[in-house]
Amino acid sequence: MKFMKLGSKPDALQANGKNIRYMATELSTDIIVNVGDVKFYLHKFPLLSKSSHLQKLVANTSEENSDEVHINDIPGGPASFEICAKFCYGIAVTLNAHNVVATRCAAEYLGMHETVEKGNLIYKIDVFLNTSILRSWKDSIIALQTTKSILSWSEEVKLVSHCIDSIASKASVDTSMVDWSYSYNWKKLPGENGNDPTWNGVRNYKVVPKDWWVEDLCELDVDLYKQVIIGIKGKGKVSSEVIGEALKAYADHRSLIPINGKIPVRDMAECRSTVDAILWLLPTEKGSVSGSFLLKLLKAAFFVGSGETARRDLIKKIGQRLEEASVDDLLIRAAEGESMKYDIDTVEKIVHEFLTHDQNLEIESGEVDKAWEIGPGILSEASKLIVAKLIDAYLAEIARDPNLPVQKFVELAEMVSSISRPAHDGLYRAIDMYLKEHPETSKSERKRICRLMDCKKLSADACMHAVQNERLPMRVIVQVLFFEQVRAAATSGTSTPDLPKSIRDLNSGSSRLTTNNADEYWDAMATAEELKALKSELAALRLGSARDRNGADSRGGLDKAALGKMKGLLTSKKIFSKLWSSKSGHGETSGSDSSESPNSANPEDKSPPSRNRSSIS
Repeated sequence: MKFMKLGSKPDALQANGKNIRYMATELSTDIIVNVGDVKFYLHKFPLLSKSSHLQKLVANTSEENSDEVHINDIPGGPASFEICAKFCYGIAVTLNAHNVVATRCAAEYLGMHETVEKGNLIYKIDVFLNTSILRSWKDSIIALQTTKSILSWSEEVKLVSHCIDSIASKASVDTSMVDWSYSYNWKKLPGENGNDPTWNGVRNYKVVPKDWWVEDLCELDVDLYKQVIIGIKGKGKVSSEVIGEALKAYADHRSLIPINGKIPVRDMAECRSTVDAILWLLPTEKGSVSGSFLLKLLKAAFFVGSGETARRDLIKKIGQRLEEASVDDLLIRAAEGESMKYDIDTVEKIVHEFLTHDQNLEIESGEVDKAWEIGPGILSEASKLIVAKLIDAYLAEIARDPNLPVQKFVELAEMVSSISRPAHDGLYRAIDMYLKEHPETSKSERKRICRLMDCKKLSADACMHAVQNERLPMRVIVQVLFFEQVRAAATSGTSTPDLPKSIRDLNSGSSRLTTNNADEYWDAMATAEELKALKSELAALRLGSARDRNGADSRGGLDKAALGKMKGLLTSKKIFSKLWSSKSGHGETSGSDSSESPNSANPEDKSPPSRNRSSIS
């Protein structure tokens, strides 16, 4: 830290308690200066020879036959006045980054200019500021921070602007010209301290990162920080990515990242001001901040009550980088008083922005290369797939909310239904979780939810789970079993046949079952006996497929066997006779709960008991 000593005389200003200061000299004092609640007993001559303001005050008091003056509004208070008074007496004082701003403002208040006396205090302080303080990265930050208590005076004498310009200029220099000691939060290398015993006289420079300065500015109050960032951006030499990193560091330092939906703050107004400042400072360039950080800011904006315009702009930015988010980022707590646990509407707006931005880019640019320049990854199929999987995982998480209506679940799932996914395991997990946590879901609602899923895109593990899942409608279970046979046929080397009409009828609700209540049957949940029969078919299918792969039959035999299995499943009465006999010949049954969805097993979770469907009415 830089410092400057003024004067050489010993300190003769003594204290008598907390509120009395007096000059201990042979000459008696002839003036009392009241600064706040502190009285200074001093001499007129040394003070008036350097302060034009005191000259005026003393002249007024002389007319009133008084030797006492009051200067309660001096910037810096008693401490700053004491330094100025000691300078008038020639007593040694030390100025540094911590007290130079207040002293400079106090000297301005007292009128200690060159017109009063050559080499006055203002001149000496200005020289010290320009040659030492403002040339030091560390001291410039400290000096700027001290202006907050006397901001109006600091702005009047242009100390705030000088400090900001100094900091902005240093943060904008090329990193090859930055000494590692600029960042005083980081330790110097042993060689830089001269303590390296192996140093051979050749200095090895450490590579300085582009964001070397971001942590050092986090101590600044939000108003000063905002001005500094504006100054840095105005220089035009710092990339938007570094500005984004600086804002993230400041948000972390100020504890603006919500924990369990809340921010640990003592002053809500200050927190709101900080969030609004960060939102205002966000760079407009793509890729400057991550989608995950933007979502954290959105949570903070909701918590502190930021304006609707700021939140709407933030949602638009998030939608353009949604593929960078995680499920935890999307779990935005609903406002107090809401029945649902999470804010689903905001997530729908974000997804809408993602899809709209994608469409706009495709319309605006006929060339893919040009579109990539507008937004990295937005038009790529990979980013769309990431978002689809993200929403599937998000649905599985919010499905645990007992107050989540079917309509909200379906609406969000349908928003990404146009994005092709190679597998629907994530969506199946979400559907199964919803059905598990909402056992009161009606048959029509179960049918609507399950239509979101393509059974052809379930993995083998997901198929095995679905066939044993008592929460699924019967039509879905049979579809899964059929497509497992199709997959086995393809694995055996046979061609995969078209979807039989009987399976298509299950989806459309026009099954050709002879009973008048076919739809009710297919939409109902399977009983334990039905699941056991289906599971046996699946096990037999896999065993036969394994034998086929081992070459137990000829190639032609494989084709005939596989096709026979697939046709027999639906056209013959083998499996359906088991299911119908189970329907009509058994009363209420209660099977053990099936395993949890793939990759989401919880041994403590219990599925709803099987319902009595011994008769169809």
